[in-house]
Amino acid sequence: MPRIRLQTVTIGVLLVLRTALAYAQSPEGCDDYWPTWRGPRNTGVAPNSDPPESWSEKKNVQWKVALPGKGSSSPIVWGDRIFFQTAVEVKDPNATAEGQPSPAEAQGGGILRSVAPTGVHKFDVVCVDRETGGLVWQKTMREEMPHEGHHKTHGFASYSPVTDGEHVWTSFGSRGVHCCTVDGDLVWSRDLGKMATSNAFGEGSSPALAGDVLIVVMDHEGDSFITALDRRTGDTVWRQERDEPTCWGSPLVVEFEGERQVVVNGTNRARAYDAETGDVIWKCGGQTKNVIPTPVSGLGKVYCTSGFRGAMLQAITLGHTGDLTDTDAVAWQVTEATPYVPSPLLYDDKIYVYWGNQATLSCYDAATGTPHFVKQKLEDVRDVYASPVGAAGRVYLVGRNGVTTVIKQDDKFKVLSVNTLEDGFDASPAIAGDQLFLKGHQYLYCIAKK
Repeated sequence: MPRIRLQTVTIGVLLVLRTALAYAQSPEGCDDYWPTWRGPRNTGVAPNSDPPESWSEKKNVQWKVALPGKGSSSPIVWGDRIFFQTAVEVKDPNATAEGQPSPAEAQGGGILRSVAPTGVHKFDVVCVDRETGGLVWQKTMREEMPHEGHHKTHGFASYSPVTDGEHVWTSFGSRGVHCCTVDGDLVWSRDLGKMATSNAFGEGSSPALAGDVLIVVMDHEGDSFITALDRRTGDTVWRQERDEPTCWGSPLVVEFEGERQVVVNGTNRARAYDAETGDVIWKCGGQTKNVIPTPVSGLGKVYCTSGFRGAMLQAITLGHTGDLTDTDAVAWQVTEATPYVPSPLLYDDKIYVYWGNQATLSCYDAATGTPHFVKQKLEDVRDVYASPVGAAGRVYLVGRNGVTTVIKQDDKFKVLSVNTLEDGFDASPAIAGDQLFLKGHQYLYCIAKK
């Protein structure tokens, strides 16, 4: 074998080994990347990153590119690539995919805030270059007429992907679960049936990797369930029915004393499942209706929160089994000013939560529940859907009006900067290296020091 060929192969093997080692050290990916929508440790924190503290349209924008289609799918990052999902409406609004209903027959509408589908959509996975924002590939996983509508601020692509650096897994809910390589080659697809969401508000529970399986939650007004699919083949490993109405929270994978648990919040109960068997390990009641925030875990606890027609933040101690409702397993709880859509941020020993969808923030000691500050208004941010993220001792709070307030990670509320862009943001940010990625309604921004 020629020497240069040997060197190439050796370098390639080393890169694969390094990626595998990095992935093994963190349950959901390398700390240098952002492999799921809540980051490498599923807490919202980028532990090895230092993105800019301030920016504008003319300052610290490495690149800005127009987005294809629509959707609030949050971006993920691995290596030199960024991945997200989108829904692209076919130009002919009267066209229908084979076997799908016409727009007049399609279910939708619901209450006034629900928007009925009007045409066939392509449900796409998009990959862009991390350094330039250029399109690497865009592949259609399914093309069809949606069977029901979505909330007027929601859309048909609110799920976010997950990656291990070799494959990318995506769920479009009623439009199937899909696995492709990081180069866009389809490996497998699974159809898990159609969902019927409350008020036709749409879908959006992102999948999660748990060892050799991909966890998918389908909570809706029909037969709700959670399932584990073989990450390599898409075959069903286990499936458990769930006594839950429509919820939008994503599953959280937790490692505790050598046991891998899958925690899913819900209106009736938060539950932890054995990742290998699907058996329920524990359950705990107390949440509100319409659960959307995804739990976070640390300090030997899982933090579940919700905030529609009520308020609840529970710190549930790991290591217990059975029904934990109203027991000492709930280390502490808060029953005011908790989030409706945004998920919490767990940054070291502090947990940050919004109040509903308002730009009003509270911070608690994650071990004891002692408040550091409560109901602190962000003066320049209007409303929030995006979940807060943290890096380099800073917390980034992104508003729907395009304003991001950056505060110090501290016991006291201290604003470091207020930054305004021309787009609005519903998707949660991603941080990798020293770059901050903000996916808006129209553009994807890369914020980096220049």
